[in-house]
Amino acid sequence: MALDMSSFGRAIASARKEKGMSQKDLATKIVKEDGEAITPQYLNDIEHDRRSPSSDHLVSEFAKVLKIDPLALYGVIGMLPEQDRKLIRKSTPDQVNQAFVAFRRHLKG
Repeated sequence: MALDMSSFGRAIASARKEKGMSQKDLATKIVKEDGEAITPQYLNDIEHDRRSPSSDHLVSEFAKVLKIDPLALYGVIGMLPEQDRKLIRKSTPDQVNQAFVAFRRHLKG
């Protein structure tokens, strides 16, 4: 079954269901920076697109636990990973534009 990549929440929900996990099961495995697990309610809000992950760390946690490429998750939330944000800050506007043109061209095939 292909993941529903139409939004971050749908990607998480479809991956969780594909793995036969409940929201409670998944929530206990997603650990925040402070070492505490997220709550099932927070996960429910994410899966229903009422909230987005608040950090690169949480995106990485979801990717690791659900075995999804983190770059795909960053793509559906419209966010760049920290390493790419650093590259952009060191680039010229023209370089950034060229990178996005190449990105779009690649995805269009």
